[in-house]
Amino acid sequence: MSDTNTAHLLVVDDHRDIRDSLARYLSDHGFRVTTAADGAAARRVLRDHAPDLVILDVMMPGEDGLSVCRWLRESTAVPVILLTAMADETDRVIGLEIGADDYLTKPFSPRELLARIRAVLRRATALPAQRDHSEVSMYRFDRWCFHVARQEIEDDAGIAVALSTGEHRLLLAFVQRPNHVLSRDQLLDLTQGREAAVFDRSIDNQVSRLRRKIEAEPGQPVLIKTVWGGGYRFTPSVETA
Repeated sequence: MSDTNTAHLLVVDDHRDIRDSLARYLSDHGFRVTTAADGAAARRVLRDHAPDLVILDVMMPGEDGLSVCRWLRESTAVPVILLTAMADETDRVIGLEIGADDYLTKPFSPRELLARIRAVLRRATALPAQRDHSEVSMYRFDRWCFHVARQEIEDDAGIAVALSTGEHRLLLAFVQRPNHVLSRDQLLDLTQGREAAVFDRSIDNQVSRLRRKIEAEPGQPVLIKTVWGGGYRFTPSVETA
């Protein structure tokens, strides 16, 4: 999988104006874009190339988008976003059932498509592997005990500090993946999922608030380090109980 800023996209739509305008817009936002006018052309591209994501119109002459999506799912895990007509609820349902990752109804805003592309690529980008944490009730790091169910941290003097829901989710993402660089996009998915909006900077605000609670000197953080151009890294050793 390519970085989300340089991913290779395949746009499949029989309307040349839509196809070309999307290609220009997505290219302007840093993506490499290949286009195809119908299902047969899309198959030829997919046999010779390995795009990171396919944007696929459902209603096309000849082989329709649902058929192409079904064929893709038989041989590859490449993410698919379907473009559907407003009234075609059946197509949307079928598309998701056969393996499409998302759909967008026409007419749509190019900015919304861009947001959905980035969200799908984030989900398709593998997060650092982690072991099963389902039975873990407490994490220890630095001078803190993080009580998951109680949604609070407790210092070595026994003083408890309550966490907001956002801080709780963020700290949980960090303690389950210590010493891994987590991008803002990955943290958004881990803490907010599909609720996250494109250009969302709330992660930076949550990190700032969490630092004020766990860092000895929040202005010079040592537990949550900023990785310039990368995201954040949780540095302390973590023990579970």
